[in-house]
Amino acid sequence: MMEHEKFNDNKKKVWILAGEESGDIYGGKLAKELSNLDPDLIIQGMGGRVMKSSNVDILVDSSELGVVGLVEVLKNFPEFLRIFNYLAKKAINDRPDAVILIDYPGFNLRFANKIKNRGIKIIYYISPQVWAWGSRRIPKMAKLINKMLVIFPFEKEIFEQADLPTVFVGHPLVTIIEEKIDPSIKRESDLILLLPGSRSSEINRILEPMVLAANQLHQQNNSFKFVISVPRPAIESRVNQLLEQLNEKIDRTLSITVDHGKTEFWMQKAAVGIAASGTVTVQSAIMGLPLIVIYRVNPITYWLGKKLINVDYITMVNIIAKAEVFQEYVQDDADSENITTAIKKILPGGERRDYVIEEMQRVVNKLKGLTDASKNAAIAIINELNDGYKINEFRT
Repeated sequence: MMEHEKFNDNKKKVWILAGEESGDIYGGKLAKELSNLDPDLIIQGMGGRVMKSSNVDILVDSSELGVVGLVEVLKNFPEFLRIFNYLAKKAINDRPDAVILIDYPGFNLRFANKIKNRGIKIIYYISPQVWAWGSRRIPKMAKLINKMLVIFPFEKEIFEQADLPTVFVGHPLVTIIEEKIDPSIKRESDLILLLPGSRSSEINRILEPMVLAANQLHQQNNSFKFVISVPRPAIESRVNQLLEQLNEKIDRTLSITVDHGKTEFWMQKAAVGIAASGTVTVQSAIMGLPLIVIYRVNPITYWLGKKLINVDYITMVNIIAKAEVFQEYVQDDADSENITTAIKKILPGGERRDYVIEEMQRVVNKLKGLTDASKNAAIAIINELNDGYKINEFRT
């Protein structure tokens, strides 16, 4: 790890820690808003290309740190431990005024515990979904965290019951995605988008049933077109490797375009999508793209999850709607037959399409709550740095 330049001690300094692709997006937007409110603020942290492009001094590049499941985490444990120890030692020595944690609870909650009582304010933005898999942790979190900034309206009451100061700021994706909507892009009724995720571990499990479903759809109607969209070149390379391995299982006439960095474009172009469970499902709802959601992890991870998780759905759009808006297929149910049948129902003219479109909009309206969530979060953070002095009110 390289040593970073010494900064003027008179300036306030914050860290932003994001360990996944979605957290990097939120962290980048937040950093821009923080800099707009306080141009002298020094911002360092753990993140990826978006935070780096937002002039965050990157201490650790987290582009490839996102993994899902206990087994997958254990395989990468030495790297996680090395990064954790480096950042903890640096935080204790450098004493930033605040550390802003973005989701990534396995790492970030341990980090909060490590630096607690070191005179560093701890602010959690994009709450871990402990209400789904570990509500008993909430009182413990209340002892670690100075301020919780939540993006789903129902979360505020959950955390405040544990006397954890909590602010609902709205969902940052609403503004981020709506800014990228291009009215000139028209949907193609025969274009199907495959969104296998941003982590190699999930793509290894999820891509095959997606592609086999595409193959079935192609065999039934060869006018369908397919695009696989991923966030960055490294993932694109992995997808292409897996497609080569699947050559013997698919029709030679099936053509699939693989693209990176243009997911928002394809979400506006496609008629429907097949997606890995995650932030992309909320993104799709904002873009108005009907989805089928699939989820596969290591069998041991899934067995443990079934014991711990207490929610009716795995997809946030469904959790907010309290209904299965996006049909979900988990583990062995995430096969090509189920996916193919479900996709037909949400294609133009399909029996579920109008329902899905209507419910997506209802969910997005709930998420808006407040406009410009990233700015609202930045205001709350600056206020916390200034010991509660209000520099501005939220924009509603």
